[in-house]
Amino acid sequence: MKLVLDTNIYCDFAEGLTDVVDAIATYGQFIYIPSVVMGELLFGFMKGSRQQFNEKKLRQVVSRLKIETIDVNHDVARKYAMIYWSLQKKGMKIPINDVWIAACCMEIGGTLLTRDKHFERVDQIEVMVLGRGS
Repeated sequence: MKLVLDTNIYCDFAEGLTDVVDAIATYGQFIYIPSVVMGELLFGFMKGSRQQFNEKKLRQVVSRLKIETIDVNHDVARKYAMIYWSLQKKGMKIPINDVWIAACCMEIGGTLLTRDKHFERVDQIEVMVLGRGS
């Protein structure tokens, strides 16, 4: 399975939360992280007091798990537009960065691993929601 990690999943994995570690070990034959998630993580690290530690840990996790980054390009931008339009037509909203994350997931035909139930509103992607999300 092509597993795409949401921001909250990386954070939980970095903390060693069992359900996330187990899900990645079980389903993560190929693991991806959208560049948008990288941006969210790096922003969070900058706001915190352990920026260098967290960035080093991120590099180690990416290397150890052989995580590939999904870059935003023209094809992803088109998928973003399709997803955003589809949500608007249904009168639904999700955070705008999450539309980009969904578009990245759609681009590679992956399954998004997240704690955010609002991704279930996105018809264009497969979603695996772990507990305690919004």
